[in-house]
Amino acid sequence: MNMKVLVVSRSGREIIKGGVELKETAIVSDLNRAIHHRMRKYYPSRQRLTLPLQPGSQGKPVVLDPRKKVREYFRGNEEKLTVVLKDLGAQVSYKTLFFWEYLGPLIIYPIFYYYPAIYEYIGYTGERIIHPAQTYAMYYWCFHYFKRIMETFFIHRFSHATSPLSNVFRNCAYYWSFGAYIAYFVNHPLYTPVSDLQMKVGFGFGLLCQVANFYCHILLRNLRGPSGEGGYQIPQGFLFNLVTCANYTTEIYQWLGFNIATQTVAGYVFLVVAASIMTNWALAKHRRLKKGAKGSKNILDSFQISDLVYHLSM
Repeated sequence: MNMKVLVVSRSGREIIKGGVELKETAIVSDLNRAIHHRMRKYYPSRQRLTLPLQPGSQGKPVVLDPRKKVREYFRGNEEKLTVVLKDLGAQVSYKTLFFWEYLGPLIIYPIFYYYPAIYEYIGYTGERIIHPAQTYAMYYWCFHYFKRIMETFFIHRFSHATSPLSNVFRNCAYYWSFGAYIAYFVNHPLYTPVSDLQMKVGFGFGLLCQVANFYCHILLRNLRGPSGEGGYQIPQGFLFNLVTCANYTTEIYQWLGFNIATQTVAGYVFLVVAASIMTNWALAKHRRLKKGAKGSKNILDSFQISDLVYHLSM
């Protein structure tokens, strides 16, 4: 016996004439594939399926879970199900997104270090002396972004398979432009380095935070299965016992270490902007996890600790 699913737009217009037929045992991902088979433009990751809102309802529509059976969304003895299809636009995998946004800074920064002729093009004709701080900064920077690319392919597990294609251009503009902005000033021939002690303290602290950040990512990886299943779970252990998003905390502090060692306005501008963005992410995740943790005394207690410090961006 088969069941029938009508696919409509948010305005109620029928997108697939006559709907699609599925087996009784079909799950929502089967419905995604059936829609793609009928309309090649809408590949599964481009689809967002919801139940239509009842007239007068002010709530948010129910989003269909790809792992659930379609039959679970039927109301009572309905013979057919109506779902609303939203086109999410062109999508790319998160690995592709992260690779391109991190590759830019990894390539751009060394260009300013190894090719001082760049500064000659803008009018500087004096002799350039490379300070140890500039060399260590280049190694530190490249290590960070190489680490991020390796984590993308071998550590991170994503709850969502894809991201809108537009995010590639937005994120690349952010990372690539800041990479050039910081590299220009740190590698400038007129750059004045900090004291040797300050440089060692800054890079030492930053490297410690990079290692801690890597371990935080390992802990987060273990919360999800190989396919990204596992939903939003509360990370515990290590710095997660103190803050909700310890991965963001260590990310911010490793850039603080970099700026202590290099001391440029460009670097601190990047630190403030990045910290603001990650603070918003952390607060949103904190609220989401806390909402899902209702009824668990131990989890709520751990959140009470992180409430004291999540303004540091976790």
